[in-house]
Amino acid sequence: MTDTDAIATDGPRAGWRGWAALVVLMLPVLLVSIDNTILNFALPEIARDLEPTSAEQLWIIDAYSLVLAGLLVTAGSLGDRVGRRKILLFGAVGFTLVSVGAAFSPTAEWLIAARAGMGVFGASLMPSTMSLLRSTFRNRNQRRFAIAAWAGAFSAGGALGPVIGGFLIEHLPWQSVFLLAVPVLVLMLIGVPIFVAESRDPNPGPIDGWGILLSMLTLAPLAWGIKELAVAGWPGLVAIAFGALFGWLFVRRQLRIPHPMLDMSLFRRAKFSGSLIVNLCCIMSYIGFLYFVSQHLQMIVGLSPMTAGLALIPGAVMSILAGFIVTPFAARFSAAVVVPICLAIGAVGLLLVAFAGANDVWMLILAFVIMGAGTSAAQTVSGELIISSAPADKAGAASAISETAYEFGAVLGTSILGGILTAWYRATLAIPGGVPDSLARHAQETLAGAMNAADELGGSAGQALRDAAAAAFDGGVVATSLIGTGLLVLAVVVAASTLGSSRKRRNQGV
Repeated sequence: MTDTDAIATDGPRAGWRGWAALVVLMLPVLLVSIDNTILNFALPEIARDLEPTSAEQLWIIDAYSLVLAGLLVTAGSLGDRVGRRKILLFGAVGFTLVSVGAAFSPTAEWLIAARAGMGVFGASLMPSTMSLLRSTFRNRNQRRFAIAAWAGAFSAGGALGPVIGGFLIEHLPWQSVFLLAVPVLVLMLIGVPIFVAESRDPNPGPIDGWGILLSMLTLAPLAWGIKELAVAGWPGLVAIAFGALFGWLFVRRQLRIPHPMLDMSLFRRAKFSGSLIVNLCCIMSYIGFLYFVSQHLQMIVGLSPMTAGLALIPGAVMSILAGFIVTPFAARFSAAVVVPICLAIGAVGLLLVAFAGANDVWMLILAFVIMGAGTSAAQTVSGELIISSAPADKAGAASAISETAYEFGAVLGTSILGGILTAWYRATLAIPGGVPDSLARHAQETLAGAMNAADELGGSAGQALRDAAAAAFDGGVVATSLIGTGLLVLAVVVAASTLGSSRKRRNQGV
């Protein structure tokens, strides 16, 4: 299959069943992306109830993404072989059951294990949705719109997670954030068999057991090592080296066997690789922003979870709209022009936080609107390029690679940016006089620990501790905002140099 065949603009147009399938396929995307950020707002309540350490607090957020990242390529490859709809339904059932288990976690360790289990089944959801979009929408103009809706659901879910989380935490126990998965996935289990047609690789070849094992031994240690590098140093480097070794063995095997589970030639396509890097940088900056803003609004500004979530609604709405707004421009102009402009807009939002500070709530709202618009629009265009540049029979594997970039971005956003923020907080927190050693140790662990200690201490000493913690935390916010800006600038350079094509080639649909 040629590139032109893979992304032809004159393919058959989908009817009403195709659009109904789109709505159904957006449900797991919305749920998984909500799950990436909803815990940011539930975390203070979980911290008060389960009393995790700072490391366990990061693991509660990251365990899901780490496991999911390690299994995405495997799930995508299995979907190509046994049927993408089957894998999607399998993931939905498992995700629902484990979410119920997470809701009744008695300890932080139990919750971390449940989050890891959710990652196992979540890996079956994401690649299947995007690859099924490819088989449902064969007309490229329709597919652009469908992927804009898909990307909008992903971005909106990430932004709406705090809103929904804030509402649930204010009115219900924190366990409710996990039970949210049940009604969403029940609707999906009803709709998928009715509206979504099965899709698979017509010539899949045998299942590559060694390839599956090597991919897991590559991705999981890499994700864990990157996370640990931010907080533990050399153990993270060892894990990264371990993952890199098995990554080399995986690539070597895929290049030598006749039926590889992952077509390595995809990475030689500049648009494919460049789009992956763009998505990685966007998600990392986006999730990193939500990680600190959710804590700042609740624990420093003093907003209730519900009010703090409502403050992010304008950004959530803009994240949804931006994907649709950019679609006609993407059809008319080169991605090498459109994507860098969108990324630059997103960078302006982060610069507002860095230079105007985080103390002004209205400035944070404006910053999120601008950043959400830029990053969501960029991901819509780059996401469509990832799918359209891959052969149709390898849509599952290509989608899995795309989702791996998304999930690694989520891991990096919370672990690297969150780890830097935590390190900055600990290094700059000046414990005021009169604070007992036991409370000081809690204050030095996390911002939540400092605020709990300040409440217990009370009086002028408690207020002094609260002010010191806020100053240390917001200093880290400025630093991480600048790092996020740098990531988007890097993505601008990558997009401008890899996503271009001549007018003649664009008119041919290449």
